[in-house]
Amino acid sequence: MSKIKFLVTGGAGFIGSEIVRQLLDAGYYVRVADDLSKKDIQVDRRAEFVRVDLTDYQKTQKVFESVDIVIAAAAKIGGIGYFHKYPATILSENNKIYSSTFEAAVKNGIKRFVYISSSMVFESASTFPSKEEDVRVIPPPITSYGFAKLSGEWYCHAFWDEYKLPFSICRPFNAYGINEFPEREIGYAHVIPDLVRKILNGQYPLELLGDGNQTRCFTHVSDVAGGITTVALNPKAKNQDFNIGQDSEIKMIDLAKKIWEIMEVKKPFKAKFIPGFKYDIKRRVPAVSKAKRLLGWEPKVKLKEGLKEVINWLKEQKLQGKIEN
Repeated sequence: MSKIKFLVTGGAGFIGSEIVRQLLDAGYYVRVADDLSKKDIQVDRRAEFVRVDLTDYQKTQKVFESVDIVIAAAAKIGGIGYFHKYPATILSENNKIYSSTFEAAVKNGIKRFVYISSSMVFESASTFPSKEEDVRVIPPPITSYGFAKLSGEWYCHAFWDEYKLPFSICRPFNAYGINEFPEREIGYAHVIPDLVRKILNGQYPLELLGDGNQTRCFTHVSDVAGGITTVALNPKAKNQDFNIGQDSEIKMIDLAKKIWEIMEVKKPFKAKFIPGFKYDIKRRVPAVSKAKRLLGWEPKVKLKEGLKEVINWLKEQKLQGKIEN
């Protein structure tokens, strides 16, 4: 086993649990800190697990003891509907987590604080693909979640400037994969599990938020986690920020058609467009050359391959009664 000891906050969540799995498979010691507040939690029994409220500084600083690298994946998060329903909670709770965890990192002499940001810091981008350095020049995000994630990036810079806490920033772009469940309420789930759930439940025509022309670049969670662990372990990533994702752009209408085709629905594809949310971002495309150039990292899983995996997994969850109509 490697002598490097990791702490993964939010390590029972969708992305966090995959990071934990990959680190454990590689032989690293991993401590997981999570409050288990989400539905789709995954706790790897090989890791040390601590259930903790990371807004509580006294408890948090104890969790940070005797580790070398922190991967900070804990956050209040949900689909676009969640962002619009709980904007104050998102800002308040995430900033409490930042204050607590960054201060605990300084107190315990953490060697690297790897902050998991979000592609939503690029909400106000008008040129594409979005480069890492664009964050400092574009207008701030327009949703509370995007602003909260950008705030976390500023914490990284501020705590380096004042306390010399080494950091790295990772911005995943539209992660998807198994172990992420859909939700019944509109806009609460991420789009891929949401579309699969609707098709499994026989929805026809298939409801899509907005006009279907919004574009995203989907990245398999194994690639996202692989990119993050690469950043955490590479000295070249110290005090750097990275877009972690695919740069293959797809419209939501085309994504829906692709899922429909893979699931071999007997009816011809037909969509029903329902009003989207006020701040639904029309386009999001990352520039991904920096991670490849500095770290030699690039994603591997093709979208069709990843979609098949997700569809098969969600079908099994449906058979087990774990997905509601």
